[in-house]
Amino acid sequence: MSKTLENMHMALMRVRRLAQLTLPAEVRRALNVQEGDYLEAEIVKGGVLLKPVAVVRRKRAWQRIEEITSRVRDRKPDPRKGNKEEEEEIAESIKEFRRKNSKHA
Repeated sequence: MSKTLENMHMALMRVRRLAQLTLPAEVRRALNVQEGDYLEAEIVKGGVLLKPVAVVRRKRAWQRIEEITSRVRDRKPDPRKGNKEEEEEIAESIKEFRRKNSKHA
């Protein structure tokens, strides 16, 4: 947890007309919450827990999934290679991938 959240004291809020609440500025900054963002409210022992959430339009999400999966290509095994050779090739590809990513970390 960040120092900002650890050092934060309780913030007092007042329920307004139509049950509206205003999050204090320090809470909004700590949670990186801005106008129009969504919060999930969960009833917990002794109170309410508010958590920022991302809301994605279902139709757009499916379009994006279809777009990404359309780029996936099936790579059939080479019939000239045996299982052991295929497994060794896969293992080598994984090792190479890990080497490249460990250099960038």
